[in-house]
Parts: sequence; structure tokens; C-alpha cells
Amino acid sequence: MHVEIVCTGNICRSPMGEVVLRAKLAEAGLAGVEVTSSGTGGWHVGDRMDPRAAAALRRRGYDGSAHRARRFQRTWDRDLVLAMDSGHLAELSGTEAQLFARDDVPDPYYGEDDGFDEVLAQIEKAADQWVDRLHR
Repeated sequence: MHVEIVCTGNICRSPMGEVVLRAKLAEAGLAGVEVTSSGTGGWHVGDRMDPRAAAALRRRGYDGSAHRARRFQRTWDRDLVLAMDSGHLAELSGTEAQLFARDDVPDPYYGEDDGFDEVLAQIEKAADQWVDRLHR
């Protein structure tokens, strides 16, 4: 199974979701699920994760250092596409995309540093729910 997590530029929310979901799947012993992330826009392609997102991940014991931003391609074969907010979901129309979390995951990019910790907490909660769903 291949899960793709999508946000705007692939430097904040979706890479955080990728790192967290991958770690939680491994912790649960669920092998055979590949998790990647991408953005709806291409202006950050090749960039590292936003340093504030990477710092929030490190504070919670995750490592996002290997991330490089990519742009979502409709031609990719994915079993599950998860959008970080309803705007991304609308941009992904025509795919079988679903929301990553019950509510939109807000974009922390233009806010204060603590917004990344709040977003990470929401991502962790949603990732736990996806692990349960994928386990079934």
C-alpha cells in the first residue's frame, strides 16, 4: 500500500504527516505501507522541510531531516491520498483523496513557532486514527 499526504508546498504539514504516520505505522508493526508526501504547488521542490516544522518534530522525537519537497503528480499510483485541508482536497478533485484529519489542519507557515507544535499534535492524533484504520 502507498499513502500520499498532500499540503500546499510540501515543507510543513504534509512532511510532518509523512514522518509521523511512518513512525506510528512502524511502531504498530504494520509493514508494507509506504508513506510519502507532496505539495499542490511546485515552488519549494527540492527544498528541505521548514526549520520550524523540523524543530517541532525533533522536540517530539521524530527525524524529518531526509525530507525534500516534491509536487503532487496525478499520474502517480497511490492507494490512499490524504489532503491536509479542504482546499487541498478541492485541488485534488478527480482523485480518491480524503482529509488527513477530522478537521482541516491549519497552515502554521505564517504564524508563530508554537503553531507548529499545535499542528503536530493534531497530526499525531489523526495519524493514530489512520494506523487503526489501516490495521483493519
